[in-house]
Amino acid sequence: MSITAETVKQLRERTGAGMMECKRALVETNGDIEAAAELMRKQGLAKADKKAARVAAEGVIVLEKSADGRSAAMVEVNCETDFVAREADFQSFSAEVAKVALASDPASGEALAALKLASGETVDERRRALVAKIGENISVRRHVTLASAGQLGAYRHGTRIGALVAIEGGDAALAHDLAMHVAATNPTYLSVAEVPADVVAKEREIETEKALAEGKPADIVAKMVEGRVRKTLNERVLLGQPFVKDPDQTIEKLLKAAKAEVKAFQRFEVGAGIEKKQDDFVGEVMAQVKASSGSGR
Repeated sequence: MSITAETVKQLRERTGAGMMECKRALVETNGDIEAAAELMRKQGLAKADKKAARVAAEGVIVLEKSADGRSAAMVEVNCETDFVAREADFQSFSAEVAKVALASDPASGEALAALKLASGETVDERRRALVAKIGENISVRRHVTLASAGQLGAYRHGTRIGALVAIEGGDAALAHDLAMHVAATNPTYLSVAEVPADVVAKEREIETEKALAEGKPADIVAKMVEGRVRKTLNERVLLGQPFVKDPDQTIEKLLKAAKAEVKAFQRFEVGAGIEKKQDDFVGEVMAQVKASSGSGR
């Protein structure tokens, strides 16, 4: 049967897919738009499953804050290339995910994937449809929600780093500055007291070996080691770090002066901890050129 340009246009607007893909689906379903849309959705799910094993280490961090400013959600949504990370549909999807995460506070990634967006699709259905349309693996890697009875600071550096800080006491400006500080310095723990004993023991072991290798007398090694361990740990905990806007005072002193206390903080960075594949771009291009030359003979 003859497929009209108007029918193809309607299906494209509905699915966001390419013209030829829409035309093929309409041919297979004898011009039935409803059936064609359903067929494309099923095909899209299959494409998403095939791409699921591909490394997605690019993407965006999105923050969504409540109207009263006392709660916020932060999500990391990944894709394969920074080009797609800048694509409008990808960014729109990521923003929608952050909104439903804030509204529902899902307990797990699976629970977030099952939440419904304004369109009526679940997060995972929309993700799969986007994979089919864009052609890259896309994943909602992680999310967190944070609430505060006092102040909640939220800060995003570009689109790749985000931080949330909940405090009691102080004011909104302090909460924002602390979120900015966390984004910049990436503290691992709040205080030295929270550092696990095995981590402290490992640092002590490393510093002891270094001091002995320097030929220091055994009677002063212990004192040197404790001082160095304390310095290393303070660099890793929020309270011990110099404040980025005023390095002459630590975060602990800043909070004390403001009569404030940090209750919790979270920091996300795009792709952190994901092993990225190192592509041989030149080799890949040359292989394509050779293949093209061979096929043209």
